[in-house]
Amino acid sequence: MIQEVATKENAVITIISITIIVLNMMMIIVLGIKNAIMVATMAEVTTVTMAEIMAVTMAEVTAVTMAVITVVAKDVAAVGAGCFNSINI
Repeated sequence: MIQEVATKENAVITIISITIIVLNMMMIIVLGIKNAIMVATMAEVTTVTMAEIMAVTMAEVTAVTMAVITVVAKDVAAVGAGCFNSINI
C-alpha cells in the first residue's frame, strides 16, 4: 500500500517536472521569436529612419545649393551686365 502511494507520487512528480520542462522550452522559443521580431523591427525602423533623414538632408542640401547657385548666377549676371555697359559707353 505504501509502495503504491509512493509510485503514484513519483508519477505525479514526474508529470509535473515534464510539464515544467515543456513550459520552459516553450517560453524559450517564445522569447527567441520575440527577440527575432524585435531585431527585425529595429532594423526596419533604422532603415526607414535613415532613408527619411537622407531624403530630408538631400532636399535641404539641394535647396541650399540651388539658392547659392541662384545668388551667384545673379551676381555674375550683374557683373557681366556692368562690364557690358561700361564697354558700350
